[in-house]
Amino acid sequence: MSFKQHYQHFLKQHPDTLHCSPHSHHYWPDVTRAAQLAYWDDSARGVDHKWNTIFGERIPSVQHLLAELLDHPAPEQFVFAGNTHELLYRVITCFDPAQPLRILTSDGEFHSFSRQVRRLEERGNVEVVRIACEPYDDFAQRWRRALQSQPFDLVFCSQVFFNSGVVAPWVETWIDEIPTTTQVIIDGYHGCGALPTRLRAVADRIFYVAGAYKYLQAGEGCCFMSVPRGTQLRPEYTGWFADFANLAQPQQERVEYANDGMRFAGATMDFTALYRLEAVLQWWQDDNITVAQAHRYVQQLQQAFLQVIDALGHPLLKRENLLVDDLSQHGHFLTFELPSATEVAQLADKLQHAGIETDYRGRRLRFGFALYHDCEDYQRLKKALS
Repeated sequence: MSFKQHYQHFLKQHPDTLHCSPHSHHYWPDVTRAAQLAYWDDSARGVDHKWNTIFGERIPSVQHLLAELLDHPAPEQFVFAGNTHELLYRVITCFDPAQPLRILTSDGEFHSFSRQVRRLEERGNVEVVRIACEPYDDFAQRWRRALQSQPFDLVFCSQVFFNSGVVAPWVETWIDEIPTTTQVIIDGYHGCGALPTRLRAVADRIFYVAGAYKYLQAGEGCCFMSVPRGTQLRPEYTGWFADFANLAQPQQERVEYANDGMRFAGATMDFTALYRLEAVLQWWQDDNITVAQAHRYVQQLQQAFLQVIDALGHPLLKRENLLVDDLSQHGHFLTFELPSATEVAQLADKLQHAGIETDYRGRRLRFGFALYHDCEDYQRLKKALS
């Protein structure tokens, strides 16, 4: 099985590169090129009336494709924004800033969230409880104990931790530990499109945020969130999209919201990325490419990669330095922790000079895997590290 023929535009631009950082920025498949032009054509044809096409055709199409991808029962509950942070902050602004706010999270969340809650703590009435991800073996038990320790207003946890690639306990296994009044946000950015994900059982209980920048392969600018049906939350951070259907009606003193996911929408944005995302998801559907199939393929790539690593016997890049040596507990990238940040930087630099793109943070070197890889690609490591 090979998918490389679907990525020719990007691959031809980098003929001498093995791109092992798709968890950071994924190559776009060829179908997204025509989608980029389709947005231009719709804009030229519709001008100000293009919103009728976007809201009447394109958004519903992507909502249905995402609902099928994630086994979500209500496509209309998906809302879009330029980034996940915008969506996250809308949920946060549903809470009264004058009242105490208690948040439970981990110490392995992405910078935007961790930075935001550190800033919120400066209010003085915001308490953030952070559960250490490591040791990973007993994180699930420690997480559940924390959930039971006190009431929280907001719980935020990743589906796959961004700085390790380790899969977090799925929300369905712990959601019953907390009251229904607690708002739950799952950061699915490193899980969506990588791990088979079924939201049906928790769709009316959680906010699930993700985007197209990584495994959905459509580039930056199109993030989304599934919103629980029936929620009456009123985000203070709101825009004209949040009640798009009633724009022509007289605006009352009380700010009203849509009765579906659009109540968490913002304002004018560039929808080019939504068109690209639609093209990718439609390609997968037309060619019967499932996330489960893609995940199995990536696990084969990871096995081939580790076999090359084992054969090399490199003093640093070796299986013993994997954070977790169990592929069933990983998303689509593997993380090696080395003795020092200097050694990581030097090794990453050496790999880059050999045409192997990775990325690193501190003492951690990360290798990502993508559909545009073949098992034979990792033979390049032999030359790079010999």
